[in-house]
Amino acid sequence: MKKSILAVAAIATLTMMSFTINDTNVKAETGKTEVSSSFKLVNDTGEKVKISHKGGSVSLNNGGSTSINCDEGKEISVDGNVVFEVSSDMCGKTIKLSQYM
Repeated sequence: MKKSILAVAAIATLTMMSFTINDTNVKAETGKTEVSSSFKLVNDTGEKVKISHKGGSVSLNNGGSTSINCDEGKEISVDGNVVFEVSSDMCGKTIKLSQYM
């Protein structure tokens, strides 16, 4: 009786493992890459600035950085002036503020 219970448990365990392995293979075969939902903005202007965007604002010293959500079309302001809009090609990248000022 004990041998039959152990045999059933072993078969059940092996069956569960095979489903898990197959599921992992399917995910690997799809080849989809996830797009980051944010980008890093670095203040390389040499000055302290206030970055504002829908959802909040942050003061950045020179060399400081912040993470901003990748909401396409969202306006990013520096010290009250709109300097750029978020585009999808920014997602997952590090953006230098000096490129837009």
